[in-house]
Amino acid sequence: MKKKAKLILDDGTELEGWSFGAEKNAVGEVVFNTAMTGYPESLTDPSYAGQMLTMTYPLIGNYGVPTTEASANGLPRLMESGRIHAAALIVADYSEDYSHWNAKQSLSEWLKQEGVPGLTGIDTRRLTMLLREHGVMMGRIVIDGCQMSDVGCQSEDYGSVNWVEKVSCKEVITYNEGAGKRVVLVDCGVKANIIRCLIRRGIEVIRVPWDYDFNTLDFDGLFLANGPGDPEQCKTTVEHIRTFLNKEHVRPCMGICLGNQLLAKAAGAATYKLKYGHRSHNQPVQRIGTTQCFITSQNHGYAVDASTLPADWEELFVNMNDGSNEGIRHKTHPWMSAQFHPEACSGPVDTECKNA
Repeated sequence: MKKKAKLILDDGTELEGWSFGAEKNAVGEVVFNTAMTGYPESLTDPSYAGQMLTMTYPLIGNYGVPTTEASANGLPRLMESGRIHAAALIVADYSEDYSHWNAKQSLSEWLKQEGVPGLTGIDTRRLTMLLREHGVMMGRIVIDGCQMSDVGCQSEDYGSVNWVEKVSCKEVITYNEGAGKRVVLVDCGVKANIIRCLIRRGIEVIRVPWDYDFNTLDFDGLFLANGPGDPEQCKTTVEHIRTFLNKEHVRPCMGICLGNQLLAKAAGAATYKLKYGHRSHNQPVQRIGTTQCFITSQNHGYAVDASTLPADWEELFVNMNDGSNEGIRHKTHPWMSAQFHPEACSGPVDTECKNA
């Protein structure tokens, strides 16, 4: 039997609904995602660490959850990491009955296994409008009969926590050893499909922790991964990137999402927090200097202040909804990054270069 539950926002707003998944309280930054599909990929995306994910699409759970098994290289086959990172899932209408040829279990069963609570039966349209007007804010899910000591009564500020440290790998991991060029991937909370894309291109991937001094390694290129939280918390990573950029031997560098922000900070630019972020499959992005527009998958709450880029750097992409930065590049060196997710998973693959 479902238990009553409610979401309490920091501004005092309370929304009542019903519990599914794990019967436990939760605390986190409340954000919304407007994608119509992809809840397994989103929940396992480390960039959602510390956040309670609200899906604006009303019907969630109807196609169940696929296998969580890993492939031979240790990466999950159909998820973006080995576990759920979101603190909770908030939906309008949870479907217990599911139907899909690839489904192995229901969404609620999976959430229970992972110890993650779900909240259904609330007006997610109202919640989304509140977040758009006020901006994202901290919140708590409280389930009838559960003690608040489960999560504490105070909502710790999301930006004050180093979430990257919590989700990054703890040791160096090598994939596709001995194959082609060697790329160091700085794991700030990398999605599995980024590594899959690199492996498919015949690249040896050396995955290192967020604070690892990769400049001591022998490699051909640098990749800065996505991840959660405020880039200000990654000062060690920024210093290592800056050392790389200042070396006499110039090597390629690429970044995605948080990687875009860290590359910009290493170059000398500033970042800021967006009011409610970009989390969806339908973000229109224009390539600077062209009429090309791409529909992209995105998940970020911070952005680069393009006006602070040094003279030898320039914007590469811009968001057509709000004008925020969506990528940068160096004017002479092979260093570039994208704020959106060309690897998708989930979302459109319009920006993945198939011939690379």
